[in-house]
Amino acid sequence: MSGFPSFNYRNARLCGESVPLERIAQEFGTPCYVYSRAALVAAYEEFDAAFAGRDHLVCYAVKANSNLAILNLFARLGSGFDIVSGGELQRVLKAGGDPQKTVFSGVGKQPDEMRAALAADIFCFNVESEAELRVLNQVAGEMNKIAPVSLRVNPDVDAKTHPYISTGLKENKFGIPFDEAESLYAASKGLHNIRVTGLDCHIGSQLTDLGPFAEASEKMLGLLDRLENQGLQIDHVDLGGGLGIRYTGENPPRAREYVEALCAGIGPRKQRILIEPGRALVGNAGVLLTRVEYLKHTSHRNFAIADAAMNDLMRPALYDAYHEILPVHVRDDGSVKTYQVVGPVCETGDFLGHDRNLALSQGDLLAIMSAGAYGMSMSSNYNTRPRAAEVMVDGDQVHLIRERESVAQLMAGETILP
Repeated sequence: MSGFPSFNYRNARLCGESVPLERIAQEFGTPCYVYSRAALVAAYEEFDAAFAGRDHLVCYAVKANSNLAILNLFARLGSGFDIVSGGELQRVLKAGGDPQKTVFSGVGKQPDEMRAALAADIFCFNVESEAELRVLNQVAGEMNKIAPVSLRVNPDVDAKTHPYISTGLKENKFGIPFDEAESLYAASKGLHNIRVTGLDCHIGSQLTDLGPFAEASEKMLGLLDRLENQGLQIDHVDLGGGLGIRYTGENPPRAREYVEALCAGIGPRKQRILIEPGRALVGNAGVLLTRVEYLKHTSHRNFAIADAAMNDLMRPALYDAYHEILPVHVRDDGSVKTYQVVGPVCETGDFLGHDRNLALSQGDLLAIMSAGAYGMSMSSNYNTRPRAAEVMVDGDQVHLIRERESVAQLMAGETILP
């Protein structure tokens, strides 16, 4: 899951599978997100095969990229889904996802979202606080339903990732403190519309070291044994997601190594194992295609001003994240300069990459790599900029899977005062 296996140069021109990216820019314009069907399928199948016959469910983390075509593709492959909102539930159902393979995570589930999930008969709620557990019990009682529940336990494990995407430390907002979990599981027995079915944790995102995963898994399995000794029947253990991808110099573990680390201590236990990968399934399956509008040379810096911006790809501005930036057409004319690749949004923080050595001319196309995860799903309309089109390449075919927005659509719900 490292590198960009579906995006390669042919005759000095970058292609997605068998499709030149220049063709996509001509047909659909820029900025444009381009995804590879082959890369998505290969990533899912690698995770699925890694369990080698153990009872398991791979639940794709919808927040990474929620396009209906991508959700439908994973559903057809047999994937489950990890959702964090009622809107994501609606997307999964519209895409043909199985609610009985869907887990509902998130710290702030609203009663109407709970009702929708109970009505859809989802597999499990990953509950993150005692207050949420009691509200869910009340909502389920009003509907004459029994809510299947897994408590998300915070194991206080340092994921060694960016602080904004670390979720398993005791100071984070996520999950139930590890030392309070047993008492809350015991208390759940007194809630008549709750059925405890699982145990859950998730420690963060973009992890490239197996150590934190193994540490969290060991702590959770120890807790599992104690819960079973108290007479609780736990049917599944959800060990979360968070496996990282290669953006530049990272060397993340393969799916098989990751699953082996999670399952190393399970032994003869019969519980079903759930995981919730997001970035690792879609991150390197997508690129953001953008065109250089202007080159601006100053005495201090060279700027390549692209038509994609922070509203299209938030990660560099939000996390100071690094994405490789590749020319769609490689020039070999010795005109390489060091560029700041920036967008047209009126913020100094609007950048796609700093200090990139590129040979560029006005009008050139660039591919922002590893943009399949948290690219389109985090995009916005800041500066009244319509969101990008999305396309899927499949061999030598191209499918438009989201039309480019128009300014008229952005203003459609607004009114002027009388």
